[in-house]
Amino acid sequence: MNAAPLPSDETVAASPALSVAPVPEPRRRILIATDTYPPDVNGASYFTHRLACGLAARGAQVHVLCASDDGRPRTETAGGVVVHRLRSARLLLHPTMRVSLPAGLSRTVTELIRRIGPQVVHVQGHFVVGRSTVTAARLAGLPVVATNHFMPDNLFQFARVPKQLRERAGELAWRDLARVFAQVHRVTTPTRIAAELLSGKGCPGQVEAVSCGIDLQRFQRQPQEWARRRFGLADLPTILFVGRLDEEKRIEDLIRALPYVLNNVDAQVVLAGKGARREALARLAARIGVGERVRFLGFVPDADLPQVYSAADVFAMPGTAELQSIATLEAMAAGLPVVAADAMALPHLVDGNGFLFRPGDAKEMAAHLTRILTSAELHASMSRASLALAAAHDHERSLARFEEIYTELLA
Repeated sequence: MNAAPLPSDETVAASPALSVAPVPEPRRRILIATDTYPPDVNGASYFTHRLACGLAARGAQVHVLCASDDGRPRTETAGGVVVHRLRSARLLLHPTMRVSLPAGLSRTVTELIRRIGPQVVHVQGHFVVGRSTVTAARLAGLPVVATNHFMPDNLFQFARVPKQLRERAGELAWRDLARVFAQVHRVTTPTRIAAELLSGKGCPGQVEAVSCGIDLQRFQRQPQEWARRRFGLADLPTILFVGRLDEEKRIEDLIRALPYVLNNVDAQVVLAGKGARREALARLAARIGVGERVRFLGFVPDADLPQVYSAADVFAMPGTAELQSIATLEAMAAGLPVVAADAMALPHLVDGNGFLFRPGDAKEMAAHLTRILTSAELHASMSRASLALAAAHDHERSLARFEEIYTELLA
């Protein structure tokens, strides 16, 4: 029998059985280096986790380099992210955080970069892990992005820095950050105000504001009565704070404001979080006669935070060292009006959705809280404004911008 004729080029092109599948683009390899990562409880830790998992979900191959949560070095995979935990020791200045041990760290980071072969490196600070990774990445000729979450005020309480020395200590801390960030190719921070602060403190080059972003869908409001029952809260007008109960959050101001609120509204303050000031805050509440109107929920797992916001009527943020305040953004995504200190980056989150007050002015804070809690019409309009403002901080937009920055550097 004669062999069948070979198909012509036209036949090949038209035949589905012989079509060539497109070659998939190689996954981009990204190394994220950070000194704090879950189970650490703080804004930088949560942001870094969302960044890593979000990039992985969008198709990147993501590795995270961080301090071990129990001291043992190990590698694990979670949420599509490979996490390399470095040998660590408890940080004497902080009750829960750990720090990677400097001895041999540079060699370890250099070897990990060689094995992982990242195309871009993204550090989340200038401390031990971030500093070593910047140096190793530059020696390897890799582009480096740095995101700053640091404010000197975040450390003063734990470092026991006397108040009269804090200004000088802050200057030294900013100078150290500028030295490290001078070695990277791009610097970002969550807000425009934070970017202006960094530039003013000597950080070289242009600093770009890229929001930390939040998952808007997670924080849609749920039935308030059900949420209050879940946490054992009284069915009263509720003022909520979410975050660490530490010095720079200035929660004392909120507790001192409560007696003035109670002159007009039978309300309660709910504090979700843990920290070094917990017992002192309870003593203060008892001393000024509002102990029964202040509820401490302790640590609330991230998965349960949407229910906490649903239990509230208004969100209060008295802290003065916020570079963005993820908790405030989450509250806004849940439709809560906001009363916040007129300090650092908080003013950029308040525009028709709440009020700002002079830091430390408990009476002014109370007056704003009272206005919101006593006017259904004002509460409704501010709730709508919060939802509209939060929409601009969708985490998918933030992830897309970071991907664009990586592409720009690789180009």
